[in-house]
Amino acid sequence: MSRSMPRVAVLYTRVRVEEKWIFQALERKGVPYERIHDGSAWMLLDDPSYWRRFDVVLARNLSYVRGLTMARVLESWGIPVVNASWVAAICGDKLATSAMLARAGIPQPRTAVAFTPQAALEAMERIGYPVVLKPIIGSWGRLVAKINDRDAAEAVLEHKATLGSFHHNVFYIQEYVPKPGRDIRAFVIGDRTVCAIYRRSQHWITNTARGGQGEVCPVTPELHDLAVRAAQAVGGGVLAIDLLEHPERGLMVNEINHTMEFHTTVPLTGVDIPGMIVDYVLQVGRGLLAPSAATFVPSFEDAVYDAGMEIAGVARIAGRVDGP
Repeated sequence: MSRSMPRVAVLYTRVRVEEKWIFQALERKGVPYERIHDGSAWMLLDDPSYWRRFDVVLARNLSYVRGLTMARVLESWGIPVVNASWVAAICGDKLATSAMLARAGIPQPRTAVAFTPQAALEAMERIGYPVVLKPIIGSWGRLVAKINDRDAAEAVLEHKATLGSFHHNVFYIQEYVPKPGRDIRAFVIGDRTVCAIYRRSQHWITNTARGGQGEVCPVTPELHDLAVRAAQAVGGGVLAIDLLEHPERGLMVNEINHTMEFHTTVPLTGVDIPGMIVDYVLQVGRGLLAPSAATFVPSFEDAVYDAGMEIAGVARIAGRVDGP
């Protein structure tokens, strides 16, 4: 394993703005790297020679299952992945995330899981309407329903049971938190909350698909502490923490994203998230950090983008909020 400049592989599905910025950061820092499209990649389990050329792999897969599978194979060969497979496994599964947060004592909305419509109905009435019903795997606010009363609950549960897939046969139920027209996304790298944004929307779902608008959120000591503790509860690494502001109970963690988007956050805050991700990956590749649950101090010498960086095109969409 190189102690000077590790060789990096970047797994990707589509070259979005985030991947372009990561590639630019790798090139700016003089890092030898290769881009590997996950749809073209294959892995012969008894011959890891191609992959062992890399000291560390950064997973930017759009597919949860594809990224998780590739990370598990790479780790079986002793190649560290950012984020680690066990972190991806937890963060990509809302129920697993909630369970780890509960075990760590992290404040979150009241959550229940049930496996039949009748049991789900009983859980909803125990929590109290309105409730939010989500698939345990999914992103960008898809298939998420706010259920206001028993009649709506019976109808939605019947529809999900009829659909029949395993996604619809696990009923993941959360209390509805009346937000002040916004939520918070905090970006954690290692043990530092590097920045945060508010995501505002007139709709109760604040994801990009709902037309949410972003603005800078100050990283208070309370926000930093809660975001870092939440990240550590799921294994740590490079994570985006979604938080809600409960009117009586204060900040609580809603979800954690392990392949975060930041196309709005970078031009909005000026914080060089892709550069910090690369710094973290390099430390993992040098063996100075484990790929998760590690202490990381990002280099801020280039933490704010130079005017020459290619962000002019995305500055126009700075009002759109990052997802998933």
